Amino acid sequence: MATLWRRAGSYICSELCGTTLNQRRYSTSRVDWKQLRPMILKRIKNRTKEYPIKRMIPVAEEVVRAREVVYEGVSRLLKVVPVQSCKFCPEVHIGATGHQMKTCYGFKRMIKDRPHEWDPSNLNDILVPVQAFHQKNMFETEIKHNQRFDFTRVPAVLELCHHAGANIPDEILYKSEQIPTTLKTNNQQSSPILPDELRYIGQRTLDAWESLRLGVTKLLLVYPSKVCKHCSEVHIGQSGHKARMCGVFKFEGWKGMHRWDKAGVDDLVHQKIVWHRRPHDPPVLVDGGRDYYGHAPAVIELCMQVGAIVPPKYHCMMKTHGLAPPVR
Repeated sequence: MATLWRRAGSYICSELCGTTLNQRRYSTSRVDWKQLRPMILKRIKNRTKEYPIKRMIPVAEEVVRAREVVYEGVSRLLKVVPVQSCKFCPEVHIGATGHQMKTCYGFKRMIKDRPHEWDPSNLNDILVPVQAFHQKNMFETEIKHNQRFDFTRVPAVLELCHHAGANIPDEILYKSEQIPTTLKTNNQQSSPILPDELRYIGQRTLDAWESLRLGVTKLLLVYPSKVCKHCSEVHIGQSGHKARMCGVFKFEGWKGMHRWDKAGVDDLVHQKIVWHRRPHDPPVLVDGGRDYYGHAPAVIELCMQVGAIVPPKYHCMMKTHGLAPPVR
């Protein structure tokens, strides 16, 4: 019986893996790469004909329009709604007076549990700019380190839409995301805006924000994008570039090389989470109630301040029905 089982096992193994002679013959055979190289290059060249995917072009164009609406709406709301940003860290607070929670960690995270020092905020504090190298198509050769100045830096979302086939004008693609310094005084408005008009701007901006993130999510399912594991660098394309620009100092042994991973929607469109003050919270958020307060994306909080209706999916994050901190 044992002999029968050994014969059956050897037969199954030979059928699945081949005989020892065949395995040895396949392992010692050499591949003629000179003959395969033209075939591989031909397949790579023909692959470009499948892109851009026609069904994704309307999605990319909708993302471009939604992004313009978001930037325009946030710029107008910043002239009416006061927004504060910390001098020493990326913390942002929507309101006339910044909160008193000790969550500042300084420029290089050298300190912690320090109170913030607030200044008037600007557009880049709410909509964090994320840029990437601009290439004509997604199948170009890799960008070498000595070629990093030969390519223009453009917003990563627009670069993704460009690869998806959207027709983006140059004045939008190469437009600077910086705003004039006069807009930093966001607590002063040049001309009054009626409450109904302000509510309409907030709701339109919020809807465009949701459309922007949904469209980017759909595009990332089709078009590859990379993000560095150790810094915020983003690259739109098959493989990340070779420019040695990684700014994480403890990885200096890598000589600035990025460690690429698959990018998500939050890597291209930062939400910038801020503290949310509920009606039953104190006028100024204090450090003792840190465990009770909610959070919200900065754009959502900004639009909600002018009367926009927040989607229900954010209610859990905002702790709408949560308890108020105990009074001391």
